[in-house]
Amino acid sequence: MPKEPSARNDAIDWLRGAVMVLMALDHTRMFLGTSVDLHTAPPALYFTRWVTHFCAPVFVLLAGTAAWLHGRRLASTRALSIYLLTRGLWLVLLEVTVVRFAWLFALGPEIVLLQVIWAIGASMVVLAGLVWLPRGGIVAVAAALIAGHNLFDTVQADRLGSLRWLWLLLHEPGKLQPFTGATWFVAYPLVPWVAVMAAGYALGPWALLPRADRRARFLRAGLVLTSGFVVLRATNLYGDPHPWSSEGGPMRAVLSFLDCQKYPPSLLYLAMTIGPALCALAWVDRPLGPWATRVTVFGRVPLFYYVLHILLIHLLAIALAWPAMGPAAIARPFGVSEPLGYSLPAVYAWWAVVVVFLYSPCRWFAGVKRRSHSAWMSYL
Repeated sequence: MPKEPSARNDAIDWLRGAVMVLMALDHTRMFLGTSVDLHTAPPALYFTRWVTHFCAPVFVLLAGTAAWLHGRRLASTRALSIYLLTRGLWLVLLEVTVVRFAWLFALGPEIVLLQVIWAIGASMVVLAGLVWLPRGGIVAVAAALIAGHNLFDTVQADRLGSLRWLWLLLHEPGKLQPFTGATWFVAYPLVPWVAVMAAGYALGPWALLPRADRRARFLRAGLVLTSGFVVLRATNLYGDPHPWSSEGGPMRAVLSFLDCQKYPPSLLYLAMTIGPALCALAWVDRPLGPWATRVTVFGRVPLFYYVLHILLIHLLAIALAWPAMGPAAIARPFGVSEPLGYSLPAVYAWWAVVVVFLYSPCRWFAGVKRRSHSAWMSYL
């Protein structure tokens, strides 16, 4: 890999920042609002949850693209592989320590949530090996896993005996008990998240093409994925373990059509989210106005934002629950227990407060990263 100077694509930062703003909406609802059953939820609550489906796929995809862009600043494939391995392990460590504390205010190893940061970290570890393949090989691995993993939907971890733990880590969400009294919940099995990151890495060279060329490529790819989702979903033949139904009237039929499986993300879930996201990336790839530029600030410090927004929302939930619960609010397992039950307008209002509050610290940290020449800052 020839070492090259970095070139910042603001559209990528904007897209990442936009989905992170949406991420805060979902987590505000999880702490303050109500639980959502997409099979029965009213449309307003349904789409509040559904629109945040874009967060994890875009977050992981762009992590792969960022890995390719970072590799252009390194001297060799070996240097990139070492970086991905060490940063991936670092992210897994953060998930089970700092991130877990932000979610639960728990320090012991009894309760662990393996969520999106775990999936990104473990996927980086795998990508550290995949980067040695030619780009076509990486595309083939990503396509095979994304398109083919639904063939294994009928495989159940409980039927695999001593290998149950491995299948939970790879493909089926569920609870692990590594020792007596421990509950480790795998919310994000690695397949196909590994493939989504590999796909993002393979898309990396497009990000540095002349603007007209890259916009055309991202738009074509987005339209193909979106069209493929509509056609394949309409047939109910393959791509998601939950077929849609036209029962209940036109609105409920639309909601059923869009209700694709996230855990693990089905082929149709990924096509439904990544397709429009690539179209948005093509559309926004132009000189940004002041409001769009502010969104890019969040996209330039994704890990900092992620940890800080969970901590802030958790503290907000404690403050709102304190009058009724007192000190017991600190010990309440927000995020895994029932939310506080605030109305949807109140959730949106608090979400806006959270995002506005996060802007200044994120802008400050983005400046720190921009001015720093320390290699360790790339791990943050």
